[in-house]
Amino acid sequence: MNGSRVDEKNWRLDWPVSGGARVASAQLKTTPQDFRVSEVLEAFPGQPETSSATTVTGGGEHLCLCIEKTGDNTEFVAGALANLAGCRSFDVGFCGLKDRHAVTSQWFSLYRPGMMADDVSLIDRVSERWPVKSAHRSVRKLRRGDHQGNHFVITLRQITTERKVIESALERLKVQGAPNYFGPQRFGFAGGNLDKALHLDPSILNRRGRQGKHRGRGKSGGSRDGQKNVLYFSAARSWFFNEVLASRVADGSWQTPLPGEPDEHATGPLWGDGGTSASGEAGRRECDIVALTPELASLFLATRMKPERRPLRTIAKGLSWSWLDDGGLELNFFLNPGQYATTVLSDIFELEDMSLGQHNKQHG
Repeated sequence: MNGSRVDEKNWRLDWPVSGGARVASAQLKTTPQDFRVSEVLEAFPGQPETSSATTVTGGGEHLCLCIEKTGDNTEFVAGALANLAGCRSFDVGFCGLKDRHAVTSQWFSLYRPGMMADDVSLIDRVSERWPVKSAHRSVRKLRRGDHQGNHFVITLRQITTERKVIESALERLKVQGAPNYFGPQRFGFAGGNLDKALHLDPSILNRRGRQGKHRGRGKSGGSRDGQKNVLYFSAARSWFFNEVLASRVADGSWQTPLPGEPDEHATGPLWGDGGTSASGEAGRRECDIVALTPELASLFLATRMKPERRPLRTIAKGLSWSWLDDGGLELNFFLNPGQYATTVLSDIFELEDMSLGQHNKQHG
């Protein structure tokens, strides 16, 4: 297995790819229109995406709006919707975070009991800022992971390498999938979120969990510092997962379960109290890898976070592609929640994210 590598502020953030090396370089997000994401939420069947929402279907205390946004991140839109609706930020729900530098269609829920008569007026106010594609009343708030996944239409520019080489790599990707790494954005610039995790007191996370059900529904929806602590903790779990997956990619075992894995498909650990739920060869290997970074592993000694598992492989469902007249490459595919389009594409391409400015190399 690969040796680790960690000095503070010198984290490994580029992991092995399935083919041994990337076959080409390309520019990503030259414009927001080159990165389109549509959230798929089957809870509201029969909701066509139209140019605007003219009617509200369904019933319940939550007004759910499918909004198209460009240049705004999810949490900013959620806060603005709370202000427009006159509700608390806690009362706005969504299924997941979406890219800022993209054109994204995403559902938000607003807690508005007894206010159905004002729905159309609110939709008109929201439409002054963002197109509202659909509207539906629901009995429950939208929560992380409620959606079935995301459909992507991504155009890459300034592609190097011959088309036949790229198409061969895409055919391989279509069949075998890609290593399911967490994307580099999870770790912050140069691993800054991991640096913060080194100094976390895990008992703070435990207290936050105990207090959550007693916190009430204030406007802030919880402490901003508390949210950052969860972000740093999540970065640590994700980094350990990526390190385990990198070892499996390096020896070619990332598509096949090892003895001791608790799942019938190849999975890796989301570290928690007690470490990993794997045993045998898989458990020993995962513990050995995590032990290479004891200063980060110590974060999990006092936390009450339950160990979980995550698939080592991601499949870009329905992957198709076409070459544009200007030389761009348009790719269409669907990913399950929690999987990253840039991770999938980084298995083939060295991506230059044009939305990030100077520090814009994207790896899986």
